[in-house]
Amino acid sequence: MSDHEDALRYAFGAGEILLALRAEESNKGRSWSLGDRGDHEANVYLLEQISGDHPNDCILSEESSDVSDRLNANRVWIVDPLDGTREFSELDRTDWAVHVALWERDRGLTAGAVTLPALNQGFGTNPSATVPEAAGRPRRVVVSRSRPSQAARLVAEAIDAELVSMGSAGAKIMAVVRGEVDAYVHTGGQYEWDSAAPIAVAEAAGLHTSRVDGSPMIYNQPDSWLPDLIVCRPEFADQALAAINH
Repeated sequence: MSDHEDALRYAFGAGEILLALRAEESNKGRSWSLGDRGDHEANVYLLEQISGDHPNDCILSEESSDVSDRLNANRVWIVDPLDGTREFSELDRTDWAVHVALWERDRGLTAGAVTLPALNQGFGTNPSATVPEAAGRPRRVVVSRSRPSQAARLVAEAIDAELVSMGSAGAKIMAVVRGEVDAYVHTGGQYEWDSAAPIAVAEAAGLHTSRVDGSPMIYNQPDSWLPDLIVCRPEFADQALAAINH
């Protein structure tokens, strides 16, 4: 199988584990440990699958200590076994995701997949997703469920859009890929695993992706913290970046 196929297979497999945990939870009543169990079990699955298929590759995961020599590696899988733990724990919500991306030296992100298990949907890099036309709906900028950033408000004003809230970063970026919204702007900081796979999928689909100053997203860095990002339909990129950096 190709790296693209592997990424999607891993992401769907972790999603099946998470859905089974959720079904078990719904039968016995809600437990606050559900999110922790989901994080752990999906992570164990991803580590086993990737290590088994690609024993010479390194892995950077939200749920594992970074003990690998990833900065000297030629290939690093960047994974978030459960993006949106809070939403996953709220059994009626669908805005949580599984992220699997592959970074390669001198090439950057070369493969990635994001699944939305509660919707039984998956998005990869080859074949890439096709972003639907946005005609017939209001323009929208998606933001976090907590207070939206000033940058997101500026972009919404610039493109005459309304703000809509959603859970996980993966779900928000896939909302742009799915054609439900026009842009996602985040300035509160995230880690590499929060955005690597969604950015790979969005780029493959032809969307604009960058830091809010217009510089490229760079991964497998010594500090895995990324301060900001924007993902949007390409026709809005110049307006959005100008609004943020005026």
